[in-house]
Amino acid sequence: MQTAIGQALHLIYPPQCLSCDALVTTDFGLCGACWRDTPFIAGLTCDKCGAPLPGETNAGSSPECCDDCLTVPRPWHQGRAALLYRDNGRRLVLALKHGDRQDLARPAAIWLARAARPILTPDMLIAPVPLHWRRLLTRRFNQAALISAALSRELALDHCPDLLSRTRRTPSQEGRDRDDRFSNLAEALAPHPRRGARARGRHVLLVDDVMTSGATLSAAAEACRSAGARAVSVLALARVVKD
Repeated sequence: MQTAIGQALHLIYPPQCLSCDALVTTDFGLCGACWRDTPFIAGLTCDKCGAPLPGETNAGSSPECCDDCLTVPRPWHQGRAALLYRDNGRRLVLALKHGDRQDLARPAAIWLARAARPILTPDMLIAPVPLHWRRLLTRRFNQAALISAALSRELALDHCPDLLSRTRRTPSQEGRDRDDRFSNLAEALAPHPRRGARARGRHVLLVDDVMTSGATLSAAAEACRSAGARAVSVLALARVVKD
C-alpha cells in the first residue's frame, strides 16, 4: 500500500533536486550537475576533523592528521565531515541555516552517517552544538539539532538535543582569526543543568553544521568532558579548509 501511494505521489509531485528545480529519480537526491558541484569528502582524511588529505585510504595505517589538527590540540577523540564548505556544499549549508530549508536535515544526516561510519561505536550519545536561547528565538530552530535528530534516527543511536547549553550569547565568529575565535567561545558552553548528567560514562558524538577553526566544537567537547563523558568525537556537515 505504501509503495503504491508513494508511486502515485511521485507521479503527481515528481522528486526534485535538493539544490535546483531539476527532476530526479529519488527523494532527497541531487541532479547530475549539482552532484558534480557538491564537494563530498572521500578518500584519506584527517582523523581529528575529517579534512581531506593527499593519498588514498589505507585502513591498516596509523591515523593521519591535517596541519591544523597538528598545530591546535583537539579535546576530542576523532572527527569527520561530509562536505567541503565551498561551491554547492556551502550553498546547501546556508540554505539550511538561513534559508529555512529544514528539509535538508534528512539528506544531510544520510551523508553524515556515511562519513561517520569509521568512528561510530554502539553506545554513542548524539548531541548538537547548542544555540543561545536569544539566537534560537530569532532563527526559530537550531540547524545542528535538526541534523543530529535526523542522524540519530538514521543510525538508531541515542539523542539528547539539550545535552549542552550556551551560558552567554557570543558575538559572531565571522571575520575573526583563530585566536579570537577560541577566545570568543571560552567558557560559553556548559552541560545542561538537568540533561548534562546523561553524558557521564558515555561516548558523545557532537554534531555541528560547519567546522572552521574548531573553536565551537572544542568548547562543546570540553563541556562534555566536564560532565563526565568517557570520550568525545565530533561530526560536521561541512569543513572549511585552506585552498
